[in-house]
This record gives sequence, C-alpha cells and structure tokens, in this order.
Amino acid sequence: MTHPIKSFTVFMVILAISIQPGISQDRPNILICITDDQSWVHTSFAGEKAIATPAFDRVAGEGLYFKNAFCAAPSCSPSRGSIITGQEMWRLGEAANLFSAVPLKLKQVSFPVLLEELGYFTGHTQKGWAPNDFRVHGWEHNPLGSTYNQSDLQSPTAGIVSNNYAENFKDFLNKCPEDEPFLFWFGSSEPHRKFEARSGARLGVDPEEVTVPGFLPDVPEVRNDLADYLLEIQWVDQHLSRMIEELEARKLLDNTIIIITSDNGMAFPSAKNNLYEYGIHMPLAICWKDGIERGGRVIEDLVSLTDLAPTLLECGGAKVPGEMTGNSLLKIFNATTSGRIEKSRKYVFAGKERHTVCREGELPYPQRSVRDYQYLYIRNLEPDRWPAGSPDVPSVHGWVYGDIDQSPSLTYLLEHRSDSEIKSLFALAMEKRPMEELYDIVNDPACLLNLADRKEYSSERKRLSGVLDKYLARTKDPRLVTGESVWDHFPYYFQNPDGVVPYSNIKKQ
Repeated sequence: MTHPIKSFTVFMVILAISIQPGISQDRPNILICITDDQSWVHTSFAGEKAIATPAFDRVAGEGLYFKNAFCAAPSCSPSRGSIITGQEMWRLGEAANLFSAVPLKLKQVSFPVLLEELGYFTGHTQKGWAPNDFRVHGWEHNPLGSTYNQSDLQSPTAGIVSNNYAENFKDFLNKCPEDEPFLFWFGSSEPHRKFEARSGARLGVDPEEVTVPGFLPDVPEVRNDLADYLLEIQWVDQHLSRMIEELEARKLLDNTIIIITSDNGMAFPSAKNNLYEYGIHMPLAICWKDGIERGGRVIEDLVSLTDLAPTLLECGGAKVPGEMTGNSLLKIFNATTSGRIEKSRKYVFAGKERHTVCREGELPYPQRSVRDYQYLYIRNLEPDRWPAGSPDVPSVHGWVYGDIDQSPSLTYLLEHRSDSEIKSLFALAMEKRPMEELYDIVNDPACLLNLADRKEYSSERKRLSGVLDKYLARTKDPRLVTGESVWDHFPYYFQNPDGVVPYSNIKKQ
C-alpha cells in the first residue's frame, strides 16, 4: 500500500500505476550518490572542519539529514547488494561475500530492475553493485542499467579516477526520453584507497584541521592520511554540485529524489570491514521538493540503508517484494517535525562474512550486530579467528592483516605496535576478540571500551543479545537456523575468473 506523501503526489503515483509504464512524467526521478568508504562524520554538515561539502549540505539543508543511518555490512559489495535488494546481507546468499557471484534470484528483488520494468530509464557511472561477477549465474547486465563512463578528465591526484562523473550524468540525461522518469546511480570510486600521499595537504586540506578518531594515533602520518581521504570526499561533492546544477537547468530538480550516502566506513584500521561505529554508521541526506513535506529537518530515527529500496519502489509506484526486510521512509518524508518520527524504529542490524582471502582455510570472520540509540552489541561467531586477517598469512592483495586496506595508518600501527601508547590501538584493530562486545556509543563512539563482561552492563548485553537472536531467526540467517556457514567455500573471483575453489589453487595452475 502506497503511503501518502502529498495529495497531489499520491494522485500522480496512483495514476502512474493505473496507466501503461513509461508515459507519466510525474513519478519522481531518482539520483543516488554513493561514495566508496566514507564514515558519517565526514561532511561539513556533520561538523568536519577540514573540508567543505556544499552539495551534501544543500541536500541535507533542503531535505532531510539522517543522524543515525547504518549500512547492512561494512564491506563494499554486500553493502551495495543490501541497498539494492532491501535485505540484510545474510539473505543475499553467495553475494554476502566480497568478490562474489550474485544469485540470479536476487534480480526479482532488485529495486532498479523493478523500476526499469515500470518504465524507468536506468543507468550508472563508475562503481555499481561491485565488485561482483554477474555472468556466473546468468545476469544479462548489471541491475543498475547501462554504464555511462565515456567522459574523462584530468585527475588532480593519482588516487582519483579520471571519470568525469558530472559530464557522464549529463550524457545520461541527454539519452533519457522526455516522457520517462529516470534512475541514475552515481557510484564514485572515491574515497576508496589508494590515496596519493600528502595530496590533501598539497590541495588545501590542512592536516592540522582534521579530527583524529580515538582508535587512531594522533600523529602526522595519520593526520596526513586523513587529509588525503577527506580531499577525495570533497572531490565527489564537487561533481554532485554540478549534477544538481544540471537538474536545475533542465527544471528537473523539484521532482527528483536525491540521495547521498556511502557503502561502508572509512578505509582505516578499526573502521571499514568492522561492525564498529566508524565501519557501519553512514552519512545520509535525502531531498525531494515535491515529495518531502517539510525540508530542513534533522531525523534521529535509526534507519538502515536497506530502507532505501522499499522507499524508492513506493515512490515509483512499484509493489514492494515481501522478501525485503527494509522499511519505507515515506512516513518520515510525510512528517513535519525533526527528531524521532517512528517509535517502532528501535534497532538496526548489520553483519559480515568473508571480505578478503587472508586466513588459513580462506575462511571468513563472521559477525552480527545490533545497535540501538545508546549501545552497540557485536557477536563474533568465530572468535578464534583473526578479525583483520592472519598475521602470518598474506592476503590475496599481498600483505598480512589483509582485511585492512594498506595505508600509512596501518603501517604506523604495525611499526609502533610495541609503543606503550599504541599497544591498545593495535590490539583493537588486529588482535583476536571475545565472542561478545558491547559499547556505549553515546560516550564511546570510537568503540574503545568493551563493556560486555562488566556486571553492571549484563542486563543490556542480555537484552541486545536476545533482540539479535529474534531478528536473525525472523530474517532466517542461515548461521542461526542451521548453525553452519554457507559462505566458507563460495568462489572468490578476484583474479579468478573461472571461480577455482579453493582460491589458493589458482596459484597451482
């Protein structure tokens, strides 16, 4: 059932459903900007002083800013798969692993495919649902539609790709029929590593202005690494500004839903590929002048990026598949106040399976988590394994602790692991973890103090553990239902087009 947005919009959505798809101009256009590895705090709207993100700030200021938005997995392709299918990552089968193949049945719940079937003109630039192999199970093409990567430019650094994102969006708009609504996915490659060293400082991001999170050492090497990262966020924002200007020039802005978010947290130790706050807490701003009742609101509700798929399907006049675990945001769109809108939004969930091949037996480090407004509870399902990869098993990319992207920050932790002030930070990122972790996010957003074994927090630990168990059962997590992993032996397709299993066998061929 379609929720009300505004009376006029409701009428036009109903009309769009009742007539042949593709001939109504009143269904909203959709522009999704998804950066690659960005934590929630790193926009000027959220308080980052070292850079300016005017496009993000404009969308948040004219629409809705979500303070508590979370990805379903802290790893690229499973997170993107969860966004596209509106489901928790443990429901994606093989696609819950990085560099995986994607089951063909997920086509039936991929919102871009469903909107395309209703007449939406779809396309994307740069990074879509990736890195995945869609050929293995017979997909005809990436579910995000045609690729628009023709226009290039001179990159300002060696770490930034040459894709002229804004020009490729313009190319997409030029090809879009005037009588069709569109869906465009702007998947930047930034701020994914590797960064050009000290490019941030060279191009105006002052390392002294950056905020160093508590899980990283506050030293020049890390400050410069953060400045390089922030520079790339600013670069993406500049392209988004140009896209918004293009929509304005074509008089398309008012009826375009613009969504800005990321797939997972910053590529630093204890962030990306971890269920800690800096790994799963995402930037999220959404504007839609014709459909959001009152812009300029800050929303405190806990929302998951799995909520985007059912939201966009409802906005586009499509039926929401029953398999989706996400919940539509239209009630929030239709509200008039800030703060908490839907009292039912008490928890968000996340999980992780295999990221890279970096442990004995090529096994994953499986985790599940639940987050409420104060606490984050994490369950490490195989605590005897190394969370960041083994210290003596090089990853497929060539270094140990392979689930952490190689970087100056990682190098500093490795080289100074014996220093008294670094030991605890090294241990947090690299050493083995207990089965249960509990953090008071309000007072410890860096997730430095595990409260799980403290008597005074036992009731909170038990409460959240029970909430997690019930949700995993309801959403049919195979690990809970059968007690076994279905992800241990799926092929890993990085430099392995034939899907040889185990991955190490490709070295023998």
